[in-house]
Amino acid sequence: MFALFLAAYLLVAPTVMGAIIIALLTADLFSASYIGIAAVAGAVISIPLSWVLSRRLEHIFDTRRG
Repeated sequence: MFALFLAAYLLVAPTVMGAIIIALLTADLFSASYIGIAAVAGAVISIPLSWVLSRRLEHIFDTRRG
């Protein structure tokens, strides 16, 4: 389960961080502090998203085995 969570986090975190940073740049907020805060916020937001994704994937793979 933890390996699946880490794999999901490695895919979800850069995607969420990039989306937030692109939203900031679209809103003309080019400050380095805003971008840093957005990257950290994206990394934190990605933790529960990755957990939910890994639980759903684990459920899908477990039903196919049984």
